[in-house]
Amino acid sequence: MINFRIIILIVAFFVCFVNYTNVNALANENFQYNVYTPESFKSLKELNTPKQNPAAKAAPNASNPAPKFEEGSHILFIVDFSNSMNDKIRMEQRSKMQAALDTLATILPKIPANIKTALRVYGYKAGFTPVQGCMASKMSVPFATKNADNILGALFATKAVGWTPITYSLKQAVNVDFANVKGKKHIVLLTDGGENCDESPCTYAIELMKLRDDISIDVIAFDIDDMEANDQLRCAAVATRGKFYSANTTHQLLDSLFESLSIDKNVKGVIKIDEN
Repeated sequence: MINFRIIILIVAFFVCFVNYTNVNALANENFQYNVYTPESFKSLKELNTPKQNPAAKAAPNASNPAPKFEEGSHILFIVDFSNSMNDKIRMEQRSKMQAALDTLATILPKIPANIKTALRVYGYKAGFTPVQGCMASKMSVPFATKNADNILGALFATKAVGWTPITYSLKQAVNVDFANVKGKKHIVLLTDGGENCDESPCTYAIELMKLRDDISIDVIAFDIDDMEANDQLRCAAVATRGKFYSANTTHQLLDSLFESLSIDKNVKGVIKIDEN
């Protein structure tokens, strides 16, 4: 009987080892970017000038501004469901997750009907190993017009329990979600923390812009009190000619989303946010 139990334990250990090795090998295919250092980009201003991108169009003048999202544009929301989203906002008595859900419920129905939107979430599961936790990112809702109800349904059905694989999520967005998408592609990343999966969203964004210029990333750093994390996220936005927003309250989060999506802020007069 003792020998039989030993054999079972040996077989179980071997199976776990093989599974972990396969997962680790798969992860290595996606985790190929160096960790950020200040030398990675000497001047963010240079990255955001037309000379870095000869094909870029000249900016419209103030008297004839061009709309941010033209017909056929695609907006992908990447929303943080890491465990820290359950924490309360420092300046309010509500969780960051609840504030994010309520704010998105206000914003999404106001997106123009001719714009296709989609949703990717990360941190929706913890995983048995750090490697699995750092690959917990999925496209919950595919691109479609008038997609607010579908996205909100997926958001409210997801629990915040996991890690913060930002760079992996960006790679999946670019290589999978946008694989067959033409035209302007815009990512709105909402996160309450920096990368914690040994990658650099800054480095990835810089490398991405060397290959293509049809994707921009707006980053909303929600209640983040970490200079390094903010620098990483700001770099990812600026490198892709997107915008970086720092929001520490529900109202600031709402303002950031209005500006990112170019929605008329006058409609805020009818918005009520319960901060109790």
